[in-house]
Amino acid sequence: MIASGWKDYEIIATGDGEKLERWGKVYLLRPDPQVIWQPPFDLASYPMLNARYIRSSEGGGKWKVRKPFPDEWTVSYADMTFLIKPMGFKHTGLFPEQAVNWEKCAALIKSANKPVRVLNLFGYTGGASVACAKAGAFVTHVDAAKAMVDRCKQNAALSGVESDKIRYIVDDCKKFVERELRRGKKYDAVIMDPPSYGRGPSGETWKIEDDLYDLILLVRQVLEEPLFFLINSYTTGLQPTVIRNLLSIAMSDHKGETEAYELCLPVSDETKGKVLLPCGCSGLWKQSR
Repeated sequence: MIASGWKDYEIIATGDGEKLERWGKVYLLRPDPQVIWQPPFDLASYPMLNARYIRSSEGGGKWKVRKPFPDEWTVSYADMTFLIKPMGFKHTGLFPEQAVNWEKCAALIKSANKPVRVLNLFGYTGGASVACAKAGAFVTHVDAAKAMVDRCKQNAALSGVESDKIRYIVDDCKKFVERELRRGKKYDAVIMDPPSYGRGPSGETWKIEDDLYDLILLVRQVLEEPLFFLINSYTTGLQPTVIRNLLSIAMSDHKGETEAYELCLPVSDETKGKVLLPCGCSGLWKQSR
């Protein structure tokens, strides 16, 4: 699935473990571990480059500024607007390839012909939450990082989302779901974008290969007459068919169908569309009509 509808974002070229991007009027060069081919030109010498993220041998890294640019700025996609801000660990606060999933979720919500309650777990800066709310859903946005939840609030406001359409929760996702189950809270759809690895507030570890299926089984219990269940992963080596199988097994008691796909972004260099940048994978279970 190719996110080809962007006007404010573009991958200009890729190679030697890096991607040269345009975010509005700002040009960034960032690492990408899947880019193992040669670049069409010296990406670091691109004349309009504003900043390059340089990895440190000790872990992490920093931005090396070539030309001044704002601390933060906005880009738009369809009727949504998002804040962009280069962060300490190469990220910018938005994953453009997710536009594929924003459109899929929005279409399902609009076609439901009823009020839709969406639970967005590991919601990050809220691209999916904003898309679902703009489509008419009421969204509960959950992330353990307060800064990310605050950024979601900003993105929602920039996109014209009504204040009562998104409920913002700063919490551990698993613990929040467990409390929702005890409260008898139900949802019509779930979106999950769990990390590959992490540690909980009490030092407990999360490893997606070991823990994802159990989390799916837990989360499916909050679904009542489910409309859809979307899982996204950036874990290298976790193939789309794996996510498809997990969803198909977990949702077997409901009438529906599952698809899985790799997310990609087009590259605009002289290869004329022959190069696509892989950006993780998704699995989508949706209710049969």
